[in-house]
Amino acid sequence: MNFIFLHVLGKMGIVIVIGILIFFLANRYSQQIFDWIEKQTFGTRDYILKKADFLFWEVKSDHVTYALLGMSFGLSFITFVFISIFVNFLLAIFASLFILVLGWKAPRPIIDFFVERRIDKFQVQMVDALNLLANGLRAGLSLPQACGMVVEELPQPISQEFNFLLQQNRLGVPLDECFQSLYQRVPTEDNQMFVTCISILRETGGNLAETFDTITGVIRERVRLKQKIATFIAQGKIQGTVIGCVPVVMLFVIGSSDPTIITNLFTKTLGIIALVIAFGLNLLGVYLMMWVVKIKV
Repeated sequence: MNFIFLHVLGKMGIVIVIGILIFFLANRYSQQIFDWIEKQTFGTRDYILKKADFLFWEVKSDHVTYALLGMSFGLSFITFVFISIFVNFLLAIFASLFILVLGWKAPRPIIDFFVERRIDKFQVQMVDALNLLANGLRAGLSLPQACGMVVEELPQPISQEFNFLLQQNRLGVPLDECFQSLYQRVPTEDNQMFVTCISILRETGGNLAETFDTITGVIRERVRLKQKIATFIAQGKIQGTVIGCVPVVMLFVIGSSDPTIITNLFTKTLGIIALVIAFGLNLLGVYLMMWVVKIKV
């Protein structure tokens, strides 16, 4: 009896010590913990709203919040209920946790994809925009009038960005600050070179048209090089995708020949653990392959 009492007392002591350690650690790093929670909740929503503004998407903050909750907790709950009823309770826990994390983390990469695609289009269109600006300046137009030609003649997204620039200038913002705002919205090296040249030449004097022609040549070569590299790394991305799909295909092939093995994977505890580990390692491998082949120009 005394042994059982001492054993229970020892466990309670360990729990109390662990609780005290957690309390002191939470108190010591409380600011970092709250900052992390803020970033993972409202920070994600604010990030999406900021990027949506860059993309000229009219999105309400409440709608973003509801979408995040639906994609994470909503889909996770539906997954848990469905799998726990028709397959296995343990598998339902792992699957719902995966859907929960994926639904909460996926919006950032998705909206980053749209942002990167818009920036890539902007960089490609910069060549035509600079040619229009140079021709307009040679024809005797002012810089704002030449920017108006870009708005009228070129498609989105560069027409939207220059239109936003002109709207700021009409509201009384100095033209140099408008171009600096353009660089802040689209922070690329080409745009920085373009905005810096305008600021310097407007202060010191110089031929903007000839400068734009020089910048056009630099941007054209950089775009050509980037497209060439994209062609080379496309093969690596395809290989990574194929390798990532092979385990799933093999699962269906083996399951069609021997359904008992697949049944054990989805119903037995050891099989579920092995399935979760294999799935996690497969995702990690695909991520590393995609990361390796990614090259910045």
